Amino acid sequence: MDKLLVSACLLGAPCRYDGKSKPLAGIERLRETYELVPVCPEQEGGLPTPRTPSERRGEAVVMQDGTDVTAQYRRGAEAALALCRREGCAAALLKERSPSCGSGAIYDGSFTHTLIPGDGVTAELLRQNGVRIYGESELDLL
Repeated sequence: MDKLLVSACLLGAPCRYDGKSKPLAGIERLRETYELVPVCPEQEGGLPTPRTPSERRGEAVVMQDGTDVTAQYRRGAEAALALCRREGCAAALLKERSPSCGSGAIYDGSFTHTLIPGDGVTAELLRQNGVRIYGESELDLL
């Protein structure tokens, strides 16, 4: 059975910045085809839950209070890539718009809910290393 890396919040883990989850309706059907491998790059990078919201500003990631958390996001991305390699995951289903897991569109760093083209730190690193990235709106593609 193929393995699929999945944002832990989509599986119901309360690991989002607000201490909540974003369980994805229909994700259970993926268990028929894939072994799901949960990951929360923010927690893997050493950030607490709950935590102050963060957004990407260019190559940096900053919290709403101005704290630079780029190092934690990079550490989390590296941990996610290592897990992906260790488990043999060729694809990942990640939380859209996240500064870590977002793919294709992320918030612009102004904390005004403005979306711009781009990837989160983890999605970017995984993609650079040949992992196919899917957002939760692309569940049917899996």
